[in-house]
Amino acid sequence: MKAIRINEFGGPEVMRIEVMPDLQAGPGQVVVRLKAIGVNPVDTYIRAGSYPGFQAPLTPGLDGAGIVEAIGDGVTRVRPGDRVYTGGTLSGTYAEQTLCTESQVHPLPELVSFAEGACMGVPYATAYRALFQLALARGGETVLVHGATGGVGNAAVQLARAAGMKVLGTGGTDRGRKLAMESGAHRMFNHQAPGYLEEIMSLTGGNGVDVILEMLSNVNLGKDLKIMARNGRVVVIGCRGTVELDPRDAMINDITILGMSLFNTPERELTAIHAGLVAGLEKGILRPFIGREMPLGDAPQSHIAIMESGAYGKIILIP
Repeated sequence: MKAIRINEFGGPEVMRIEVMPDLQAGPGQVVVRLKAIGVNPVDTYIRAGSYPGFQAPLTPGLDGAGIVEAIGDGVTRVRPGDRVYTGGTLSGTYAEQTLCTESQVHPLPELVSFAEGACMGVPYATAYRALFQLALARGGETVLVHGATGGVGNAAVQLARAAGMKVLGTGGTDRGRKLAMESGAHRMFNHQAPGYLEEIMSLTGGNGVDVILEMLSNVNLGKDLKIMARNGRVVVIGCRGTVELDPRDAMINDITILGMSLFNTPERELTAIHAGLVAGLEKGILRPFIGREMPLGDAPQSHIAIMESGAYGKIILIP
């Protein structure tokens, strides 16, 4: 099979296509023939060597969708020929095949494309965990998604709206803000425009927002605390540097700041997440948006594109 390999950590150019042996399923394992591969910001951190727990050489990638090609002894939940998406992998997904544990593969409904399925693993699972398992967001609350135009943000908008929340979001481009509105946001704000935080406070009647999902906390976290309601919760999902904040802003309204990494999610909670996501796909509630499709060999260019400002949907690699 063909696979993108990283033999040493570094810039996007360290990713190169190599021919690797076909994968074999051991006990409790599943081999998936990939039809689409999801690209995530965390992939760029892993490739650069700045994310703990990974060692080169490796095949990057966590998300993908395709057809079960082989199963190992003891596997009962899937069989060869099943359509699935991955929620994690043992071997990496930037390849024609990926090796997963049985618990890492999830059914992909017939009406959902492989490209859409490749959006589910990291973005939708992250949004679900942040909203429901960490922030404990409830119907009727006001949620602000900072960065609602990217993969995680767009997923969070859909999930929050489906759960009966009032959904506000920010985005840097007209095209991205339009996408978020079509995905279910009640109002969108340009985070580059002066006074947008005051607009948000005014929209809440001066009460502030109950939950913030923060994709760029090094820029926004200090300001987030000033627009939150009493007992508000902010979940730090993305960060590209340090931030200065005034702890008194958290003290005044009993605000909770929650950090999260999807890699820390217990198995039982991952099972609950993907059960909810599969149900959302089956009912047509969740509609992953593909911003761009690229061939597998363009993996280096995909890592440049995903870190540019003006995020718009999900980048997909096609093997």
